[in-house]
Amino acid sequence: MASSTPTDPASPQETGFPRSVGRFFQAVALIVRQALTGGGAPRRLDGLRWLYAPDALAFGYALRTTISSLIALGIALWWELGSPQWAALTVWMVAQGTRGKSIAKARWHMFGMVVGILCAFVLVGCMPQSPLLYIFWVAVGIGLFCFIGTLLPGPATMTNYRIHGMRASGFTYAIIALDGAAAPDQIFQIAMARATYITLGIVVETTISSLFQYQLGSRARNRLAANFVEALKGAVPALRSLLAGDRRAVLSSPGVFSTIATMSDQVEFAEIEMGTHQHEGDHARAALAAITVLMSRGLELGTLINVPHSDGPDYQQLAARTASFLNDLPTRLEGEQPINPVLADLAHLRADSRQLATACLEREMVAATHPPVDLALEVGLSRQGQVLHKLSALLDELSLAIEQFEMSRSTQPHDQFHYPMRSYRDWRMAFYNSLRASVTIFCAGLIWIATAWPDGLFFMMFVAIVCALFSTLEKPALATQSFLHGTICVIGLCCALDLWVMARPSVYETLALVLAVPMLVGGMAFAWAPLALAAVAYNLFLPILVSPMNEGRLDEIMYFNTALPLFLAMMFCMWMYRIFLPVDPNGLRWDMRVDILRRLRRQAGSARPMSAPEVIGRNVEGFVRLSGMGADNAFVLERYLGGVLSSMTIELNLLRLRSILERGALPDDANRPIRLMMARMHRFSGRYGGQYGRTARAAGEAVAHLALLERSETNLSVRVEMLSALASLRVIEAELRENEAFFDASNPYLDGAFS
Repeated sequence: MASSTPTDPASPQETGFPRSVGRFFQAVALIVRQALTGGGAPRRLDGLRWLYAPDALAFGYALRTTISSLIALGIALWWELGSPQWAALTVWMVAQGTRGKSIAKARWHMFGMVVGILCAFVLVGCMPQSPLLYIFWVAVGIGLFCFIGTLLPGPATMTNYRIHGMRASGFTYAIIALDGAAAPDQIFQIAMARATYITLGIVVETTISSLFQYQLGSRARNRLAANFVEALKGAVPALRSLLAGDRRAVLSSPGVFSTIATMSDQVEFAEIEMGTHQHEGDHARAALAAITVLMSRGLELGTLINVPHSDGPDYQQLAARTASFLNDLPTRLEGEQPINPVLADLAHLRADSRQLATACLEREMVAATHPPVDLALEVGLSRQGQVLHKLSALLDELSLAIEQFEMSRSTQPHDQFHYPMRSYRDWRMAFYNSLRASVTIFCAGLIWIATAWPDGLFFMMFVAIVCALFSTLEKPALATQSFLHGTICVIGLCCALDLWVMARPSVYETLALVLAVPMLVGGMAFAWAPLALAAVAYNLFLPILVSPMNEGRLDEIMYFNTALPLFLAMMFCMWMYRIFLPVDPNGLRWDMRVDILRRLRRQAGSARPMSAPEVIGRNVEGFVRLSGMGADNAFVLERYLGGVLSSMTIELNLLRLRSILERGALPDDANRPIRLMMARMHRFSGRYGGQYGRTARAAGEAVAHLALLERSETNLSVRVEMLSALASLRVIEAELRENEAFFDASNPYLDGAFS
């Protein structure tokens, strides 16, 4: 008799048909994997997570906007409007991820619509029978809107809704003016129809999005606090390295400044969501700006530590405690944790730093006034005192930042604090943006007139829309390239919808069901940053290419007569942005250097120098522009980032020297070298016939002269002022010396355009 064996539950004898089914599915899985990977390892599909595993907020945005768009489309069809697709398009143009952004964009979009309608009225009324002149003024009008938009506050991005107001003016002006060119006697009806579509879309989107909001004010305040903590997390590693004297740590964290600028621009949206507020947004902006000053203070400290005999044992011990405090600070500020223990620990650090700085000064006074004088000991004590003084200033700035942070997350009765948004106008860039848009639109109009293309009106209209949207961006060629990708996707999808699917629905409910999935996909793509611009094109042109109507359907002739001008318009705009006044990063960086030298001269010698907040704002803007600009050579970009931070540090120290001179506490012998250095800086051009360094040498001579005076000074208050001036002068000298390649404007600085 055969021996008994354990029964294998997976054996074919026991499983029969289920085993065959299992093998079948395993074979299918193997075939699919080989088809996807070519027989290699399984492919990573992280690039499609936005589609098959979207974030809850992204999916909520897509669902909310899809519902709003379909409702707006349904109402427009119910009212039997002539072009109901514009109502759905407006919803996608206005809808944003947060309530504050949506409301801000809706307001500026409505403002832009009114301005565009009025300008279109004027144009059609003035020259309805002059085709070439008519197209010229269409181009000039959109160019003027781009010019004004470039000068408005905020970054040149798609999320700057002040600029969006001018963009809305541009494409509203173009659409109404071009539609009215064929029927100038119907311009009022055309304009009112467009205004009805846009208003309907805005009202529906605003109403529906308000239904999806819960505890909006508290969540907005929490977001302000989270923004500060996030920015602080990025700054802490660099600050800890600067405490140890590593000045290059700042260059490895340029994203900190981009984060600060982005979050500062988003404060206004949180203010909208909070409704009635007590300047929490102003405190949030001030707290974020204080982090930038912290980085500058850290760079000053790192500069002084590198001076020989500066980091004594007292400083090393206090720096270690400060680094430990900074390391734990972001965690202690998260959530609803009380702020008092944090401020108490920081107060102990500040008190110890002041006490150590005072003790160091007392020992220096004893060494200087009791012969025999130990010169080496006195110099070492003086330098250690300056480092401790700078560390105390850094801790004071950190305390200010935390206090502003606390005020931003809690209502302060009778608060009158105000920290406005700064506006820095670049007239040259505004002119280039305006000229680029005007020439592109005028050339499109010439093509239309020269070819007598029956559908050239659509071609020119799409060109005008793209120019109005992208001419104010810093990289319009790359933006239109992404826009082209989205356009190709939507053209392919709408080909299937128009020629196959859309011929069957006979009621609105079925139409909405057909459009829901494509719109939902577009919304989720927009919420994923790498696809945002492509998704904008997809979402905007989907309603246009579908063109739902109460009477009839879009046939293949109408579809191709719309899709072809759209595709050619995208190609034409991308080509024009690349050949006519293309954005040159090397030239922009060169202009930035020249502007920095101009600001240094102003800070040193002008009767009205820039204030500290303006200095911080301008340099943070420079950081953001450089980070977004990129460079083929990482060394060049790194040095430019270091040069911008160095210039901010010099400008702030020039303000401190001016304040010391205005107080009049220093004797004339001490004032003279400072004034000579400031006069030299006032003539600072960066070009010395190949001899760079006069201003740096003037700062070094002022340091040497002031150091001699400080050793023999017996008045304690005067000595404190001298030490403060000495610290600022040493920082200026070191920054000019360390960043010679940046500040020497006779050097092309490795930019290919100037080498």
